[in-house]
Amino acid sequence: MLLKKSRYSRNRNPWQNLFKPWQQIDLLLFLLPIVITMFGGFMILSTELNQENTDSKWAVHLILASVGVLLALLIARTRYENLQRWHWITYTLTNVSLIAVMVVGVAAKGAQRWISVFGFNIQPSEFAKIGVIITLAALLHKRTADTLPNFFRALAVTAVPWALVFLQPDLATSLVFGAIVLGMLYWANANPGWLILLVSPVVAAILFSIPWPWAEPMIVSKELFFTPLGLIWSITMGLVGWYTLPGKRFGLGGIGALALNLLGGEIGIFAWNHVLKEYQKGRITSFLNPELDPLGTGYHLIQSRIAIGAGTWFGWGPFNGPMTQLNFVPEQHTDFIFSAVGEQFGFIGCLILLLGFCLICQRLLYVASTAKDNFGSLLAIGVLAKIVFQMVVNIGMTIGLAPVAGIPLPFMSYGGSAMLANFIGIGLVESVANFRILKKY
Repeated sequence: MLLKKSRYSRNRNPWQNLFKPWQQIDLLLFLLPIVITMFGGFMILSTELNQENTDSKWAVHLILASVGVLLALLIARTRYENLQRWHWITYTLTNVSLIAVMVVGVAAKGAQRWISVFGFNIQPSEFAKIGVIITLAALLHKRTADTLPNFFRALAVTAVPWALVFLQPDLATSLVFGAIVLGMLYWANANPGWLILLVSPVVAAILFSIPWPWAEPMIVSKELFFTPLGLIWSITMGLVGWYTLPGKRFGLGGIGALALNLLGGEIGIFAWNHVLKEYQKGRITSFLNPELDPLGTGYHLIQSRIAIGAGTWFGWGPFNGPMTQLNFVPEQHTDFIFSAVGEQFGFIGCLILLLGFCLICQRLLYVASTAKDNFGSLLAIGVLAKIVFQMVVNIGMTIGLAPVAGIPLPFMSYGGSAMLANFIGIGLVESVANFRILKKY
């Protein structure tokens, strides 16, 4: 009698067996990116209505998103633990793809970042972010970053793909790599002071080399100047080094940290004068004062702020708004898609979109906290760091709080490689959620 009842129950719920491989995925984490992606396609369509020779980018956006969703579902039902055995192969393929870009890549806008495959332009650096997350998670799963040797070992491994991306040159993507590494090292028990010291030379380079509007630079020579902020920062980092690094008794860590920041300042001055491209300098200076070149480097930022401000509380409504419909904001379907949201849906619409991203981040953090092992937890944190950094920088640059860095808004901006990489990341995290408890099929 019990056997007949069991068979009856199985026949009564045929859909249960169909969805059994995904029965423990985080449903909200899976659905929210799909909803935001569909909204992104709608916004891309709104920017194309009055354009000539449109390529129906909104349709391509949704088609690629469909492919991404299928990939995420496939990855979610596959055990993520298997990636540990293949992480060096993943690492090798990541570096080979980045080298291939430099050899046979397609150049555009002053950089060589794409490979043409059967007529499609693929950006390997987007998939390299996922490769770095997998590699670093595998390394830190075995040896956490609570000791300096393990800390520097993880940095040495990730330095190779980072350098290859930086040489393309793709400064924006290299910054995303940095955010991923910092987030994963922090989650792997690295001393917060070490993480501060890790980024401190970059901050010193910025403070020493850029003549900030509010700080009068101290001119030493024609090509050498620095601000008091740079000196204050270097001394502060010396104190952090003295407190967190070995050799505290003799102050060796503090002296080393101080010297490293002063050296970073000198390198920053050299890079500003001899390494950075003119368009990269323009993006930085236009962020500080876009009105200095309102028709050149500051044009994007000024028009984006006008569009967002014009939306006021509730916006002009779908497919309305002069800045969007008259194409005043360049690249509005990619990096500046948030300005279209601000103009058409106003402050409330932007707030709802931000709430959606915050919920995605909350679910990623929840999966990381409930994963059954360090490897799965680190995978989720890597994807979280990637999405958070890109979201903050993209939205920050559209409202004037960050330089125009060419970083797309996840799931919203048009871009095939970024879209697929984002959904692959979601699939990895869903696999971590799906296999938190050992299941038998």
